[in-house]
Amino acid sequence: MSKRIEHDFLGEMEIPQDVYYGIQTLRALENFHITGIPLKVEPLMVQALGYVKKAAAMANRDLGVLDKNIAEYIIKASDRVINGEFNDQFLSDLIQGGAGTSVNMNANEVIANVALEMMGKKKGEYEFCHPNNHVNCSQSTNDAYPTAFRIALINKLTSYKEILAELGQAFEAKGNEFSNVLKMGRTQLQDAVPMSMGDEFRAFATNIGEEVPRVEDSKRLISEINMGATAIGTGVNAPKGYSELVTKHLRDVTGLDLILAADLIEATYDTGAYVQLSGVLKRTAIKVSKICNDLRLLSSGPRTGLNEINLPPMQPGSSIMPGKVNPVIPEVVNQTAFYVIGADLTVTLAAEAGQLQLNVMEPVLAFSLFTAITYMGNACRTLKDKCVVGITANAEHTRQMVMNSIGIVTQLNPVIGYEKSAGVAREALETGKSVHDLVVKEKKYITQEKWDEIFTFDNLIRPQFIQ
Repeated sequence: MSKRIEHDFLGEMEIPQDVYYGIQTLRALENFHITGIPLKVEPLMVQALGYVKKAAAMANRDLGVLDKNIAEYIIKASDRVINGEFNDQFLSDLIQGGAGTSVNMNANEVIANVALEMMGKKKGEYEFCHPNNHVNCSQSTNDAYPTAFRIALINKLTSYKEILAELGQAFEAKGNEFSNVLKMGRTQLQDAVPMSMGDEFRAFATNIGEEVPRVEDSKRLISEINMGATAIGTGVNAPKGYSELVTKHLRDVTGLDLILAADLIEATYDTGAYVQLSGVLKRTAIKVSKICNDLRLLSSGPRTGLNEINLPPMQPGSSIMPGKVNPVIPEVVNQTAFYVIGADLTVTLAAEAGQLQLNVMEPVLAFSLFTAITYMGNACRTLKDKCVVGITANAEHTRQMVMNSIGIVTQLNPVIGYEKSAGVAREALETGKSVHDLVVKEKKYITQEKWDEIFTFDNLIRPQFIQ
C-alpha cells in the first residue's frame, strides 16, 4: 500500500495514500482507544461538521480572507461530506481528550483532501488547500465543534420527538380500544376504586405526550451557537463581521433557526443547554420506565398474578421452565432507561468540570447525549412496535376482580356513611363475603335498586355524587 508523509509540529507520520484523513486524525486513532465507537456512527455529526466548514468558507470568501477559488473547492468538498459520501473517513473515537480537536481536525483533513482531489492535486499537497489555514480559517475547535454538535443534536431531536409522539398515539389508540373495560385502580399496590382500563392507557398517552413540548423547548436552547468565538470568545483571527455572517450562512445551509450568542465568551464555556436537554431525556426515561413497570405488573401471572392484560409473546421465557413467557420488551426498555438516567449524571459532572474559558469535557457530553437520544428513541420505537400495539385486555377477569374487591365500598360512603362502610369492609375481609351480600342482603343498608343505581359501569368509571 502506498503511503504519503505528513507532518505536524510533533513530527512526521506515514499516512495510507488512499485515505482522506491526515496526521492529526491518525494521532487520534493511536491515542484514543476508549469506546471503540468512531465518529462515523453519528452521521448527523459528520453532516453538521460539513455544514460548519461550508458556512465558514462562504463567510471567509465573502469577507475576502480566503481565496475565492480555494473557498469554492472547500464548499464543494463540504457538500460531499454533508451528503454522506465520506462518512467512513470519520474515525475519531467519540470520547477523546482535547475538547474535540481530533474531531475538528478529522473534518478539516478530510475536506482539505477531498478539495485537493477535486483540484486535480494529490492528497497531502496542503500548500494548495490546507486543513488549518484554509478549511479551519477563522475558526477554532472551540466554536466549530460545539456548533456542529448543536446542529447534530437539533436534527437528532427532530426524529426523537416524532418517535415519542408515535408512542403516545399508540397508547391513546389502546385507551380508546379499552374504553369499556372495567378494572380496579390501585394505590400503594392495594385496591383503591374502579376505573376504566381505557382511562389508564389514555393517561399513559398523556404522560408521554407531555414530553414532546419539553423536547422542543430544549431544541430552542440548543439553537444558540458561538461561531466566530474562535479560541475563548474574543474572536481572535476572525475578521470583523464574521460571526454574524457565518451564522447567517449556517441558517441558510441547514434550514435551522440558529442564533448567535450575545456573549461569545460565556457561550464558549457554558454547557447549561446540554444539562437542560439531558434532564429532559432523563425525565422521559423515568416516565417511560414507570409505564413499563406498570405493564409488567398488569400482565403478571398469568395464573398467579394480576393478569389484567396480555403482552405480545416475543420469545420463550426460560431455558428450563416450559411455557414461560417473559415481558422482555418492557424489560429492555427499563434497562435502556437506566442507561439514560446514568448518562444524565455523566452530563452533570462533565458540565460542572469545565474550568475558566472552556469546558474540555464536551466530547463525553456529546457521547452521552448522542447515545441517550439514540438508545431512548430505539427503546420507545421497540416498545410501540413490539409491545403496545399488540396488548389485549382480559376484560371479564378485570370485571370480576372489581366486583369481588373490597374497594367498591368507597362508592357507598355518601349513602351509608364512612363508619358503616368501614365496618362492611372489615367484615368482608374477615369472612370472605361480598360487599353486595353484606350491604343488600344481610344488613339491608340499601335496596337492590339503589345498588344497581350506584354500581353501573358509567358510575364506576365516572362517579356521580349519589346519596
